[in-house]
Amino acid sequence: MFPLRDDNPTRRPSLATYLLVGLNALAWALVQGFGNDPRLSQSVWQFGVITGELLGRVAPGTTVPAGPDLVAVLDGIPNWWTILTSMFMHGGWMHLIGNMWFLVVFGDNVEDAMGSFRFVIFYLLSGVAAVAAQAVSDPGSTIPMVGASGAIGGVMGGYFLLYPRAPVHMLVWLGFYVTRIVVPASFMLGYWFVLQLIAGTFSGGPGGGVAFWAHVGGFVAGLLLVKPFRRARR
Repeated sequence: MFPLRDDNPTRRPSLATYLLVGLNALAWALVQGFGNDPRLSQSVWQFGVITGELLGRVAPGTTVPAGPDLVAVLDGIPNWWTILTSMFMHGGWMHLIGNMWFLVVFGDNVEDAMGSFRFVIFYLLSGVAAVAAQAVSDPGSTIPMVGASGAIGGVMGGYFLLYPRAPVHMLVWLGFYVTRIVVPASFMLGYWFVLQLIAGTFSGGPGGGVAFWAHVGGFVAGLLLVKPFRRARR
């Protein structure tokens, strides 16, 4: 299932949501070279989170294949700033477009409930929680983790509590048959969360390139943070 849109109008312009989309797009263009190597591979290794380095589990000088004709030499130094930069890096066009679509569908209403400044802090803290969850699940990993999906998982967790009955229009594939259905947000987001739990449990560590536990950590952080961050009068 893929969300097309929700029936949940906002009262104010979603400035922060579209600012975050714009920053991700700028990073994709200016830093990652629109997904073309060698800039894509270099950006992922330079600005992505490597949990093994972050937790001091990687020896200096460790070499890891980093892409076509590229080898990464890890220095073993915990570069804490990559926790932030990794949220604005992506591994491909579909990775970027999918994340930004989810952010636009669910972010505008969560921002509406918090205000733009609080929403940005909420978003970044959810991303930090996502990195922490992935680090706990795979503390010795030498694979860089990139993407906004952990932070967006927090947005989805916030939406789950704020607007559980909001109608969400879903595109559903049933073999060769494609249809559209409308479900409550709680069903769609709960279904997504359970899928991440199942995939994370059975994938074993990094999950074939998908950081499922980062999604779980971000979502749980959103559940915990949404009430302190929302403005009651909104």
